[in-house]
Amino acid sequence: MFACICKRVRECEIRSLIQDGARTKRHVAQACGAGTSCGMCVRRIGDLIDEETDAQALSQAA
Repeated sequence: MFACICKRVRECEIRSLIQDGARTKRHVAQACGAGTSCGMCVRRIGDLIDEETDAQALSQAA
């Protein structure tokens, strides 16, 4: 599923960037351009950052 339609960036691509160290919306935007056009996806990018950060914390705690 596309997270950013304007730049044609899929959610899986953003998740991968987050797993590789992108921790802010700005980091994601710099890496792939998502969130730099109309801005409709910025909230979803933030949600993906939160989800992946939580998942990483859980996996490290286990």
